[in-house]
Amino acid sequence: MNKKTIWITGGSTGIGKALAIKFANEGWNVAISARRENLLREISDNHENINSFPLDVTNKDKCKEVFNNIKSQFENIDICFFSTGTWNPKKEKDIDVEQIEDVFKVNFFGTLNSIKSVEKYFKEKKSGTITIVSSIAGYRGLPNSTGYGPSKSALNNLAESLYFDFKRSNVRICLVSPGFIKTPMTDKNDFKMPFLKTTDYAAEKIYDGLINKKVFEIHFPKSLTLILKILSFLPSKIYFGLIGKMTKYQKND
Repeated sequence: MNKKTIWITGGSTGIGKALAIKFANEGWNVAISARRENLLREISDNHENINSFPLDVTNKDKCKEVFNNIKSQFENIDICFFSTGTWNPKKEKDIDVEQIEDVFKVNFFGTLNSIKSVEKYFKEKKSGTITIVSSIAGYRGLPNSTGYGPSKSALNNLAESLYFDFKRSNVRICLVSPGFIKTPMTDKNDFKMPFLKTTDYAAEKIYDGLINKKVFEIHFPKSLTLILKILSFLPSKIYFGLIGKMTKYQKND
């Protein structure tokens, strides 16, 4: 029996790394991609089932090349998990156009490049799963989030749009919306993160959602995400008031 294969971008640290180890421990072939080759090599050296494929997802041609290399090695790809992301809270408090462009280049267009590289393969195969990693920051606008939140909101809309397009080919589109997970990226935050969870917790939730459940959106921890989902349905005036109090955001009079 052939092993199943998953391709994970953003696989050198954080949720991507934890998920790679989880799938490897479950007997899957795992291809991990990220820009930092040394971190990828360290992970693959320590786990027999994990293979390193360095990639900068902002390079469209390289995305296609790396996917072809993965396909050549493993032949059959069952799941793609696209989780590349960037976040710089110090530059989110003002409108820094160059910073926002960089965030969209990685978070949105990097994910889009990755999806495009596998589109033809999955539509011809007529099976498999493409997973887009977003964030609770994509539900509605939040203070001090001029680039990150909007980039994740764009991914939410993209995932819903692609759901219809790929369903015709029997390919599953899955959206992952994590709450606060302790990673090198969230370590940059200078505020208290409610319901902070570990990357191992995230990996367990994602594995369960991808393998055992057929939901469109995998979101966790529910104690936080369900509150935010309810808030997202509120009229703007009430939403702004509640979020303002929760984040102690002071408006300028």
